[in-house]
Amino acid sequence: MTPKQLTQEVYSELTENILPFWLNKMVDIERGGFYGRIDGNNQLHADAEKGAILNARILWTFSAAYRVLGRPEYLEAATRAKDYIIKHFYDQEYGGTYWSLDCDGKPKDTKKQFYAIGFMIYGMSEYARATKDKEALDYAIRLFECIEEHSLDVVYNGYVEAATREWGKIEDMRLSDFDANFPKSQNTHLHIIEPYTNLFRIWKDTRLERALRNLINIFTDKILNPETHHLDLFFENDWTRGAGHLESYGHDIECSWLMHEAALVLGDKEVLAKVEPIVQLVAKASEKGLNSDGSMVHEANVGTGHIDDDLHWWVQAEAVVGFYNVYQYFADSSALEKSVRCWQYIKDNLIDNEHGEWYWSRHADGSLNTTDDKAGFWKCPYHNGRMCLEIIERNIRNAIETSNFKFKN
Repeated sequence: MTPKQLTQEVYSELTENILPFWLNKMVDIERGGFYGRIDGNNQLHADAEKGAILNARILWTFSAAYRVLGRPEYLEAATRAKDYIIKHFYDQEYGGTYWSLDCDGKPKDTKKQFYAIGFMIYGMSEYARATKDKEALDYAIRLFECIEEHSLDVVYNGYVEAATREWGKIEDMRLSDFDANFPKSQNTHLHIIEPYTNLFRIWKDTRLERALRNLINIFTDKILNPETHHLDLFFENDWTRGAGHLESYGHDIECSWLMHEAALVLGDKEVLAKVEPIVQLVAKASEKGLNSDGSMVHEANVGTGHIDDDLHWWVQAEAVVGFYNVYQYFADSSALEKSVRCWQYIKDNLIDNEHGEWYWSRHADGSLNTTDDKAGFWKCPYHNGRMCLEIIERNIRNAIETSNFKFKN
């Protein structure tokens, strides 16, 4: 499959399957915003809580889709998400955003998880990037200042995981029940460098530039394991590794291209020269998680030998982008093959062509996971929607240069 063919296929997937699912099934007309959950058996749970991650990712996805493809229905959905977040998720008293709301839009869990605030910046900055909207940019900047004031560790560097509503210390810092309870994590840093990069595209502030440089160095000097080239996952305040020796192949490949993106947007040749060899090493290390059919397993505990070999939707989506990035920038044809084979696995195994969207995962034995959500607190249009948009946009740039690309209607 050529890059052009891949682009045509993901364009159709995005515009005919993923985005229509959210537009047609997840808009909460009665209570505002978007519903909180459709389960793995395609049943709507109209009374489900509404999570910050879900809403921020909806905002980013439809903002980016509008910016790239220009369809008015995407702008309408993005604006709906932006307005709902400002009205209901933003804490007007203490700043920051709540972790979750009830179905009526009232605060349910008021803790401040900096991972979620990062995604709010990602969504608001993308809306501002797509529309030049000053309100969205103002909120993105406010939230950036919240992270810098309340999460940045001025002693050991890096960013702590969470705080109470009033920005006090909190005992349980975990993102989910599946995470270890440590003050710092690779995942939160990944989803702070990601929105800071996007915000820097449209707001060339010196504080933000310093923070972005610092985050790149944190990844290369603290989070990257120099022996394995995988990214360690959990840390004490002083950056001592915690929770055993874990390898998360999905996060490895996702980080490889997001770290590269950060360096490219920063525009410093010295930083890029340091980062690009690491990008290739991390992507190469992630190949340890590849199966013979092109899919990628989630993670492994090297210490115990346990492998989480479920084939998650988000891991496959990030593998498509991450390997494509290696092909695009480093002329590695084998990386294109890996990207395409993972896309083929997605088409054959994860896309729900009858009801829309993608399933959460397939188990290692090939059986379909319908226990986890089709749409919900963690199941959003971000990983798969972004995968499509990344491939489309990268090839649009190439098409402009060669004048030989046209979408099929």
